[in-house]
Amino acid sequence: MLQEIIKCCAGLDVHREMVVCTVLKKSEQEEPQKEVREYPTFRQDLINLAKWLKEMKVELAVMEGTGVYWKCVYEALEDEEITTYLVNACHVKNVPGRKTDVKDSEWLAELARCGLLRASFIPPRDFRELRILTRYRKKLVGYLSGEKNRLHKILDDCGVKLGCIVSDIDGVSAKNMITALIAAKSPEQIAGLALGTLRKKKDKILSSLQGRVSDRHRFLLQQIQKHMEFLQDEIQEIDSQIVAAMKPYQEEWQLLQTIPGIDEMSAAMLLAEIANDMSQFRSQEHLCSWAGICPGNNESAGKKKSAHTRKANKYLKSLLCEIAHCAAKTGSQFKGMYQSFAVRRGSKRAIVAVAHKLLKIIFVMLVKKVPYKDPEINYQELMVKRNAPRWLKSLEKFGYISSN
Repeated sequence: MLQEIIKCCAGLDVHREMVVCTVLKKSEQEEPQKEVREYPTFRQDLINLAKWLKEMKVELAVMEGTGVYWKCVYEALEDEEITTYLVNACHVKNVPGRKTDVKDSEWLAELARCGLLRASFIPPRDFRELRILTRYRKKLVGYLSGEKNRLHKILDDCGVKLGCIVSDIDGVSAKNMITALIAAKSPEQIAGLALGTLRKKKDKILSSLQGRVSDRHRFLLQQIQKHMEFLQDEIQEIDSQIVAAMKPYQEEWQLLQTIPGIDEMSAAMLLAEIANDMSQFRSQEHLCSWAGICPGNNESAGKKKSAHTRKANKYLKSLLCEIAHCAAKTGSQFKGMYQSFAVRRGSKRAIVAVAHKLLKIIFVMLVKKVPYKDPEINYQELMVKRNAPRWLKSLEKFGYISSN
């Protein structure tokens, strides 16, 4: 029989419309005293749930981290200062069959009573609210990219190859030319709107405009432009809100911006995901494992199998990979690291390796409160030193060089 560690604990099975709560309390008998209640998920009912758990002197409340339904329940318990664990659903799977909401909550309470659960990382409330802004911003940026691609398709559909000439279809010159195209101006007038270096490509622009643009094409181009302008305005408003939210975390925000590839917005999005207190994580390796950008462990019978990265915070993982792409194009250590990995392992694995390195550096910077200083490591030179003997043996084996 498992040893009891916590005297009074609660398991919560959370759904959209109700919460089933089972409280297990130590009693003089071998079996703990059990009490089960159901509460609706309206705000006042959740407050009543938290007060009842407080009256029962619950030391620990546990619930699964599925969907978004746990958030309101967590905040209600947080207000009553009840220690609450949000646990990974794959860690608390019960024996198949005989599944009910009451049994689920009872199983959670039983595991918590024996100290067999560990809590997931939950950032402070301010960062949780900031996540709503940063994740919505990411969604809007995705919509904007989709609209740009759709603009390219409409232009290609009517035979206008402007996207082959301009580098940015949303740039000033391209936007003015598309507006003139919607207004049914002549190709010469449209080409005259080119600015900067595009003026040298006037002949190519005239050739690209020789398409058949119908009224429906013009209507769609106008609608897409309006939608793009609306999305850009929305993103700017959200950016101003995010920048204002960074005032209490100015030091950490500025520190992150010293890393190559990180601007003010990506630094704010990083802080929203990992917060500013690194004591939540045991080490930099633990942080990388939580973010899902370190190699997985999959070994059985002495054989190492596929080591794919685990499923984790998709917003943080994609953000780190975007930063890694930018950092790999700078003159920092990350460029050499990317190039040395890409030769052997491919571009995608190289990007994940750079993202892994970046997150470890971020952890150290936030712990020690020091800015980033590039160590000027030559990863290509290190790769040659490590692999040169093996390469020479292979060349000698196949007769490209002599042993003398």
